[in-house]
Amino acid sequence: MSLLVKVCGMTSAEDAAMCEEYGADFLGFIFHPSSPRNVDVSFARSIKTGGAKKVGVFVKQSAAEVHETLKNGVLDFAQLHGGQNEEFCKAIGKELVIKVFWPQKYDSVKEFQDDIDRFAPYCSYMLFDAGKFGGGHGKSLEFDLFNEVTIPVPWLLAGGLSADNLNEALSAAKPCGVDLNSGVESAPGKKDENKLAAAFEAMAR
Repeated sequence: MSLLVKVCGMTSAEDAAMCEEYGADFLGFIFHPSSPRNVDVSFARSIKTGGAKKVGVFVKQSAAEVHETLKNGVLDFAQLHGGQNEEFCKAIGKELVIKVFWPQKYDSVKEFQDDIDRFAPYCSYMLFDAGKFGGGHGKSLEFDLFNEVTIPVPWLLAGGLSADNLNEALSAAKPCGVDLNSGVESAPGKKDENKLAAAFEAMAR
């Protein structure tokens, strides 16, 4: 399987088109008012893609609100980025869920593995972000950690990925895909074509 690429934090039609042109498989739309990359449903709906899947990123919404936004925004997946539990994932539907985890918040590899196993039946993808909550802060993970766990569903690596560290991340963690955001921006929510091009070039090596 070729590497999956998600570029998150779409805030303009131009950036969405540029990301897809470079080869993004997923485009992320953040629905979280405190994020500098927050957008509304009408913006998400206005973005037509040539095949890239549209992902809504949700933090504090109810399951009903997530469903409504998925429908009205013509979105393909719900990225659950707020520590939502298994019941929440079930309410959204396994086929729609990208479940986010923060490996650094666990005290042991066993605790981390237990959570992976607990959520695996309720999501299509997993996404592993840096820090202990939230996202988009540009910090990166200890990539070797992923050699110590078994992840039974396709998964994406996130957290400060850019042309500078993508080679190391891919060779050390061996993810199914990556989630790019702050590492390919000139400012929050504004994608930088030079950084984006460099990131895709790094992944092609």
